[in-house]
Parts: sequence; structure tokens; C-alpha cells
Amino acid sequence: MKTIQFREAICEAMSEEMRRDESIYLMGEEVAEYNGAYKASKGMLDEFGAKRVIDTPIAELGFSGIAVGSTMTGNRPIVEFMTFNFSLVGIDQIINNAAKIRQMSGGQFKCPIVFRGPTGSAGQLGATHSQAFENWFANCPGLKVVIPSNPYDAKGLLKAAIRDDDPVIFMESEQMYGDKGEVPEGEYVLPIGVADIKRVGSDVTVVSFGKIIKEAYIAADALEKEGVSCEVIDLRTVRPLDINTILESVKKTNRLVILEEAWPFGNVSTEITYQVQEKAFDHLDAPIIKINTADTPAPYSPVLLKEWLPNSDDVVKAVKKVMYK
Repeated sequence: MKTIQFREAICEAMSEEMRRDESIYLMGEEVAEYNGAYKASKGMLDEFGAKRVIDTPIAELGFSGIAVGSTMTGNRPIVEFMTFNFSLVGIDQIINNAAKIRQMSGGQFKCPIVFRGPTGSAGQLGATHSQAFENWFANCPGLKVVIPSNPYDAKGLLKAAIRDDDPVIFMESEQMYGDKGEVPEGEYVLPIGVADIKRVGSDVTVVSFGKIIKEAYIAADALEKEGVSCEVIDLRTVRPLDINTILESVKKTNRLVILEEAWPFGNVSTEITYQVQEKAFDHLDAPIIKINTADTPAPYSPVLLKEWLPNSDDVVKAVKKVMYK
């Protein structure tokens, strides 16, 4: 095993796959000459050249459309958005073309494409640069949505996403690119659609994904000192959703708290809540609690931003509430 940064795991995954398959290329704003806005493509231009690592204009709709069209000629593009906030400019290509090509062509065309980049809040970036859209994309049939929380998962899942014959939305975080973690020296690929139990527990199930899961770990450590055992599940993929792993955990702990960095209305935690109450209602000893951001655009003020985002204290309070403590 070796210890590398999250950004290095992303770079390794893309580079290894591009060496394996010449039909794969990377395009996006500043991915080439600048080595990526967050240095996730460092050195790739030098290795693969300007025909396979392509700097684009600030025109997400345009280059997303070019990439989608290129899949129909046998290519497997990776499209980097500097932030998924900018994906809204290109969302017509993602939803109306990438997600639907296979069905609308009667299976004559597939769309092996990865749209990747950071999601969610990253500090004082303001209301238009601090949004989480995973539930928007997960709502659309034809798309797979992957959100890793550490370098090991990021590399293995990105390799799987690049090899997938369907479009994959792969969401990262500016605040995770410097995170370090152990990654195997050799080849490995992780399956899309399989959650991971990061911490085994017996009293309450805590489900989360992406960078906000770190708050769940902090809360679990604090609660353990009080004699409360939390089972922490990292979804890793929100579509397809590994509901069975959640259900089996809830059947053991009889309580569920969901932590998600997104607005509270109609999000991933809402869907999980519905499915658990439908399929495991008799196993619940308390109402499910979901923890989200405040129901407002993200503030710029650091004081307000701290209140807006969910944190470990919110998780501790929720766990105690479902345990009637």
C-alpha cells in the first residue's frame, strides 16, 4: 500500500485507464496546460498529448455536447467540470442526450462517458458555487451517480466509472483533494452500486456519503465515549442505491440517522427514508432522522456558513434523539 492524496488517486485512475484504452480522453477547463484547476490531471498533458488531454473554452454546454457526440463514434470521454455548479450550463446535454441515447436509439448507441468534478460547499464561495446536485442527477434514469469520500474509493470507483458503458456522474470536493489515504500499489477496481460499512456498530445506523461523512466519524467517536455504538455506512454510490446494506444494518440497530450535504427537500436522504420505512418499518424503534443543510442558498459569511452546514454536533443530537437519550 502507498499513501497518496485524493487528487493523486483521481489522476492515477484516469492515467491508468488512458494507458489501457486509447479511446479514452480528458477534456475540460484548465485540465491540460494548468494541470487541472485542483491539479487532478497533473502531468497528463505531457504523457498523453494535446489530442487526449484537451483544454476547452468556458462553454460547458458546448464541450459536454461534443463529448456526448464522440461516444457515438467509439470514444470514451472524461469531462471535468471545474465545479458541478457549472454543470447546470451543460445539463441539457447530460439529461436529454447522455442519459437517453441508449433508449432512444433502441440500443444501437451506448454512452460511455464520465462527468466529474467537485460538488457541495467548499468554504466562502457564495450561494452559486456551494451547491450539491447529486439528487438532481440521481433523479434521472440512465445516469449513475458516484460520490467517493477517500482516495482508495475514489481511484477504484473512477476506474469502474471510466469502464462503464453508461454515463456516470462522478462527484468529488475541493476540500478533499488534499486528503491522504492508503491505496494499493497494483490494479484494483471497485464495483459501482455497493455501499461500504466504514464502522461496525450495534446501536444506531448512520448513513452518509462524500466529504460530509467525516462529521459522522467525529460524532461516532464522541458517542462511543458515552457508550453508544454507531454503524457508519458510506453509500459511495447514490444511484444505483445499495438499499440492502442499509436495510440489513437497520434490522440490527433498529435506528437510522442520515447525514447529507444538500437542501432538505426531495434529496437522497428523503429517498432512503421512504425506502426504509417501506421495507423495514417493523424494525424501526424510532422515527428516522435526516440531517441536511439549512433550506436556504449557501451564505458567504463564515459564521452563517457554519450554521448552514451539518456538523458532528448535529449527528450526536440526532443519534441521542433516536435513542431517546
